[in-house]
Amino acid sequence: MFSTVANMAVDCTDAYGLARFWSEVTGRPLHPGDRPGDDETEVMLPGGLTLHFNEVPEPKVGKNRLHLCLRPDTSRDAEVERLLTLGASLVADHRRPDGWGWVVLADPEGNEFCVLLAESERASLPPRSS
Repeated sequence: MFSTVANMAVDCTDAYGLARFWSEVTGRPLHPGDRPGDDETEVMLPGGLTLHFNEVPEPKVGKNRLHLCLRPDTSRDAEVERLLTLGASLVADHRRPDGWGWVVLADPEGNEFCVLLAESERASLPPRSS
């Protein structure tokens, strides 16, 4: 017996607006029935998983206990710049001089997420040092 993850739910104050941001981040479409003003919206990810945005009255408080980690198809640094242009904000920079590391960003409602190295970048780096 097991469970399958159906979606990653994100509480927010503007479901449609935040879904549009994440649609741009992932390059994936909104659910075809979603419209501005909807209090629940979804971004359709490959394989049937969705990012589900649900409006709640309370604001976000504190650090996320669960977050998304993105692996770009370009480069980590180019993706960080693209996401900042889309409206993300820098939370923490964990890039290391040896090329390894990640960057923590927040979406327009303050939900943290990480940008990792692209697979091509990982393959070109020396083994990680401790």
